Amino acid sequence: MTYTIYAAAALAEIAGCFAFWAWWRLDKSALWLIPGVISLIAFAWLLTLVEANAAGRAYAAYGGIYIAASLGWLWLAEGVRPDRWDIIGAAVCIAGASIILLAPRGA
Repeated sequence: MTYTIYAAAALAEIAGCFAFWAWWRLDKSALWLIPGVISLIAFAWLLTLVEANAAGRAYAAYGGIYIAASLGWLWLAEGVRPDRWDIIGAAVCIAGASIILLAPRGA
């Protein structure tokens, strides 16, 4: 369930940030900011749903999932296919996030 929440949060964060990018860098309408802000609010809310005993640990693990999701966005939304180094880097990040998330910790 945690990975699903992180994936949804990553999609919300990337979409929200892309809306700002589109407005600022691609000269899109300022109306792009409305769904962008809503998406960023959804991102922040989703991260609060993760079961973690420390916010910093939840954010650190999220970072690995975010990197992989960003490469998915690169491919699907921007039409740039990730290369083997992108894939290797994302796999390392997901492995690191998994170590953080799944490590046995005492109560």
